[in-house]
Order: sequence, then C-alpha cells, then structure tokens
Amino acid sequence: MTIVLSEVEARVLGCLIEKEITTPEYYPLSLNALMHACNQKSNRDPMMSLDEDAVRQALRALNDQMLARSASGDSRVAKYEHRLADIFNFTRPEAAIICELLLRGPQTPGELRSRAERMHPFEDLSVVQSTLKHLMEREPPLVKLLPRQTGNKEARYTHLLSGDVEVREPAPEKEAVAYKPAGQNERVAQLETEIAGLQNEIADLKRQFAEFRKQFE
Repeated sequence: MTIVLSEVEARVLGCLIEKEITTPEYYPLSLNALMHACNQKSNRDPMMSLDEDAVRQALRALNDQMLARSASGDSRVAKYEHRLADIFNFTRPEAAIICELLLRGPQTPGELRSRAERMHPFEDLSVVQSTLKHLMEREPPLVKLLPRQTGNKEARYTHLLSGDVEVREPAPEKEAVAYKPAGQNERVAQLETEIAGLQNEIADLKRQFAEFRKQFE
C-alpha cells in the first residue's frame, strides 16, 4: 500500500505516536486533546492552528490508510490511536525517530538525538545513525538522506511517509567575468558605436588636412 500523507495528516499521526510514548496515561487521545497536541508551541515545525474539523478530516484519511482508528473503550468521548505497530512493527528507537521527523521535518542526527530524548534515550550518535539506516533499508524506504546544504556541516534526514522528496541541484556558480549588471551590455554596445564614429571623424580630418598641405607644397 502506498502511503502519502498531507502535512496535517503527518502532524496528527506524529502527535498520536508522541503522546502514546510520553503520556501513556492520557492515551488514546480525544479529538480535543489531539487538536491541542497538533497546535502545541513546542516540539513542532511548522506551527499550526488546526480546528476540530481539520483534525477529524485527517483522522478519516489516516483511517483509510490503516494508520489510525477509533479506540474501543468505556469512555463516552470518542478517542483515537495510531496503528503503526500493526503496519510497521517499529522498535522504540525507530518510532521515536519517525515521530520527530513527522513533527519537525528534516533534521540532522544530532538534532534527532536531542529532540527524541523524551521518547527514547539514544546512547550516542552511532545509535541514531544505525536506526536511520534501518529505516532507509526498509522496503519501501521510510527515511531518506538529503544532500548537505551549502553552509551546513551536516546533512539532514527526512521521512518518506509524505512521498519522495524532490531535491533540486544547486545552480552552478558563474565565473566572475561572466557577470554583468543589467543594462551593461547595451551601454557597452553604445560606447563602441560612439568610438567607431569618432575614429571615422578623426580619419576624415586627417585626410582633409593632408589635402590642405598639398596646396602649399
């Protein structure tokens, strides 16, 4: 099954994963609790301001993709849970990494280790990198390494649950001699025309002067 999550669906799924791990006593989540989790000011990028209708619509889409469902229970309030254990059977480190990527977008291994600490303590960066490697080697892959951006020391990783990420190659740098400000070409052409005209006038004056001198020889 091909999974392609919208930005809101990714946020809702990430919140369900996060709250199951960090606040299990309040999980599964009611619609209201899930909405507030999606709109948190911390541990979220980008910031969102979703209403209940947007969250409800995302839950329906996740249910259609078998990634979330209504939770059975004695509560009179409808509650919701994710189904990643049924679909992917993630280890706790894998779930923490995927959760952070869903909630905050592309990140470096160092950022993932620090931010996922509340869900799973990674001993060192090598454990984060090995976890990322396992996610990249799944069939189909769930994580992708992005090219290192100019000015950044580390490359970032992104999840693929919203589809493949198109990476644009940076534009080739132009040589300094090839750069000319706008309008410079026209100005140069005008000057060349004026110089050619002056050269013709000088040549004509020289010819006239030579003819004038012959009159007195």
